Amino acid sequence: MTGHHHGHAHVHEHEHEHEGSELSGMALRVRALESLLVEKGYADPAALDALIETYETRIGPRNGARVVARAWADPAFRDHLRRDATAAIHGMGFTGRQGEHMVAVENTPEEHNLVVCTLCSCYPWPVLGLPPAWYKAPAYRSRAVMDPRGVLAEFGVALPEGTRIRVWDSTAETRYLVIPMRPAGTEGWSEERLAALVSRDSMIGTALARPPAEATAAEARA
Repeated sequence: MTGHHHGHAHVHEHEHEHEGSELSGMALRVRALESLLVEKGYADPAALDALIETYETRIGPRNGARVVARAWADPAFRDHLRRDATAAIHGMGFTGRQGEHMVAVENTPEEHNLVVCTLCSCYPWPVLGLPPAWYKAPAYRSRAVMDPRGVLAEFGVALPEGTRIRVWDSTAETRYLVIPMRPAGTEGWSEERLAALVSRDSMIGTALARPPAEATAAEARA
């Protein structure tokens, strides 16, 4: 970790394989294939958008939510995750490109973690799915470093003044997973129920874990 800026620590060790480009080579190929499929009439743009939304907000983040839930429920796994997140996550079967070198950072009442990629959009796909559009936006990439408390407030996260905010700069070599604080009132919950409290944004640091009442209400509706 290097540097101190505006009351938060800024971790910055960037050597991107795609510096200077908004899209990686893989992303460019995917974009070209998507355009070709639409142009030839093989795919409906609305259907593609719906599919991307599903992987971005539902299927992908479920992997990370399971990791967090296990860390909450199993102290031995939590220690393993903190020591060697890559091995702990791989041990759950979540492997793949963009997830080779993982670091887990844990929120506490004294410290809140926020992840950003200041030069492009490095992101842990195996545990979070597709990166949201705002994560790739220049405004987020710059302001998360300069004014993390203000950015969090815009996401609806108001932290106590005494809580330190640590900003982690994701790179092509290292990606981060935030372990949000476990909500009170969840003692004895199964990992499945705990996972329902974990959102994609809480694993980036732009949200807190959902309160137990939300999960209970969702279960009642189901």
